[in-house]
Amino acid sequence: MLHIQSKLPGVNTTIFSVMSKLAAEHDAINLSQGFPDYACDPKLTELVNKAMKDGFNQYAPMPGSTFLKETIAEKVEKLYNIKYDPENEITVTAGGTQAIFTALAAIIHAGDEVIIFEPAYDSYAPTIKLLGGLVKTYELAPPNYAIDWDMVKKLFTVKTRMIILNTPQNPTGSILSSDDMKSLIKLISGTDIIILSDEVYEHLIYDGQKHQSVMCYPELRQRSFIVASFGKLLHATGWKLGYCLAPEDLTKEFRKVHQFNVFSVNSPMQQAIAEYIKEPKNYIEIGSFFQQKRDYFRNLLAESRFKLLPCNGSYFQCASYSNISDEKDTDFSIRLIKEFGVATIPVSAFYQKATDHKIIRFCFAKENDTLALAAGKLKNV
Repeated sequence: MLHIQSKLPGVNTTIFSVMSKLAAEHDAINLSQGFPDYACDPKLTELVNKAMKDGFNQYAPMPGSTFLKETIAEKVEKLYNIKYDPENEITVTAGGTQAIFTALAAIIHAGDEVIIFEPAYDSYAPTIKLLGGLVKTYELAPPNYAIDWDMVKKLFTVKTRMIILNTPQNPTGSILSSDDMKSLIKLISGTDIIILSDEVYEHLIYDGQKHQSVMCYPELRQRSFIVASFGKLLHATGWKLGYCLAPEDLTKEFRKVHQFNVFSVNSPMQQAIAEYIKEPKNYIEIGSFFQQKRDYFRNLLAESRFKLLPCNGSYFQCASYSNISDEKDTDFSIRLIKEFGVATIPVSAFYQKATDHKIIRFCFAKENDTLALAAGKLKNV
């Protein structure tokens, strides 16, 4: 047998794949993995078909099609009154996760430290380790998952190279406030720390609150990679299309890596998405769409024994089961699948130390009938 020294010896199949596989085996309703169970807008698929027929079937330019980059720039300016240069500051990527990997690979050297906030999207820590970086973790706690920035400051060393933000946050549904951003500005002033801001749920903000993008703060924008996702925006997660916004000096480094790990991204879909988001209502209305789903799901679960945590953004609802069982959240989640027919995600999976607060995560990006059926089963728990 070959002797292979793993670069990620502690990493196994992701919890998303594990729970989705169990859901399929037990014919359970899958509220675990974050994807819709309904179709995207037929107009969008028609535009892809048209783009294919019109000949957009060969390699796109490495940074992305000019049409799409210009349309992204228009969208950003319309929403935030901030200008990004399509030629030098916008790169189209094969989804948000690839953009995150590429930004990290462009900046992190062996021994560099990266601060992340857990529970965290599960690609952050393994990517940092793969690149030889060191993960410095700040653990957030339920129910509000708030950040004490004075405590974050204590994680700083001379090797701190980057801080990863995620707002709205996966898995908690929490969002960062303007006070958070102002505290961060004070914290990194006078340093060379880079910000990687994962904003793939930027449009999924509820109850009249405002998305606090780092781009809205000049002191942060000049040192930030901002990652966005069309999959989340357009109910088309399987298309794996996203983009990265960054000032020109950071974009140059980003593209050095991007050209060798994907080079370019799906041509007809770039063309179709550019056409589709020319109409602002096709992305502006998504917040109210998901707020209705959040409210519908929360109202259904109000009759259950689960205690619902705040959900200010994303399409994830966290819930405590501490008054139901003292099982580990992984064991409880598996039992939910096998005995009650509903798949969720144990939130301990988003902590490197598997910190267990007896919290599970539901995805409510589902048909209302699916949510109602799942809630009916969960009321029996």
